[in-house]
Amino acid sequence: MTGGAPDGHASPPPIGREDVVHVARLARLELTDEEVGRFTGQLAQVLAHAADVAALDLAGVAPTAHPLPLQNVLRPDEIRPCLDRQEVLDGAPEVEDHRFRVPRIVGDAP
Repeated sequence: MTGGAPDGHASPPPIGREDVVHVARLARLELTDEEVGRFTGQLAQVLAHAADVAALDLAGVAPTAHPLPLQNVLRPDEIRPCLDRQEVLDGAPEVEDHRFRVPRIVGDAP
């Protein structure tokens, strides 16, 4: 059964218990009679809301990926002089071959 909305858009047919049972069977779900009744009402509400959204005139509304404007909170990259290598190595607890010496964290390597 199809109806027409006042604005000329076709409204979706109402969903029935048979539709819910059919979809549940396709999804290999076992539903009790109480669940079928509850899900029929819930699914009808979801489909009615989707029909309401589909009927909205969204011409002139820009698509968006987020409801709020986002802004980068990171500082811009700026070229700055790096630290003096020898000064940094002088502050290290241990140095070997002009590099930081750190304790081995993996077992003995060949």
